[in-house]
Amino acid sequence: MRRMMLSLAVLVLAAGPAFAGDKYNKKITIGEKAPVFSGIPAVMGEEATSISLPDVKEDVVVVVFLGNHCPVVVAYEDRIIDLVNDYKGKSVKVIGVCVNNNDADRLPAIKTRVKEKGYNYVYGYDESQQVGRDYGAVVTPEFFVLDKSRNVRYAGALDDNMNEGKVTKKYVRDAIDALLAGSEPPVTTSQARGCGVQYKR
Repeated sequence: MRRMMLSLAVLVLAAGPAFAGDKYNKKITIGEKAPVFSGIPAVMGEEATSISLPDVKEDVVVVVFLGNHCPVVVAYEDRIIDLVNDYKGKSVKVIGVCVNNNDADRLPAIKTRVKEKGYNYVYGYDESQQVGRDYGAVVTPEFFVLDKSRNVRYAGALDDNMNEGKVTKKYVRDAIDALLAGSEPPVTTSQARGCGVQYKR
C-alpha cells in the first residue's frame, strides 16, 4: 500500500504545471515556431525508419511524447490509434516520440510495443533527449499540434479524462478540426497529466 501511494504521489507531482513560456509549459509559446527535429530513429509498423519534421508534408502534425512503461500512456493507446484512423486521408500526421532514459523505453522496446499493440503511426526514440527538452515535455503522454507553417497551436493533454467514458472535451481533435477548417483552435493549452519524463541529470 505504501509503495502504491508513493507511486501515485509521483504521478501527481509529475502532472504539475511547468510555469513559464505558456501556462503549462516552460519552453513552448503557442503561435510560435515548433522546434525542428530530424534523424530520430523510429519504426513504422515493422519497418525501420527515421523522423524528421521538415520532411512531413501533411498540413497538421501531432507530436506526442510517449513512454512504454507508463500506465497513463497505456490508457490512451487505443485513443491515439483511433485518432490516426479517423484522420486518414485528411492531411494529418501523428508522430510518437520517446526520450525516457531507461531500457523499457528505448528503440528495441518500442519495436516490441509497436508490434504488440499495432501502432499505426511512426514512433521513435531520441537518445539525446533534445527534442523532449526543446518542446518542454514533462509527462507522457503530452501532445503538441502544429499547423501547416509548423507553428505550435495547441499543447497539453489529448482530452480531459484518463477514463475514456468520462471524456467531455477532446482538445487535440478540436485543434485538428479547427486547423483543417482554417480557424483557431478553441483551446490552445491544457494540463497534460501522466508519468514524468525521465531526463538524464
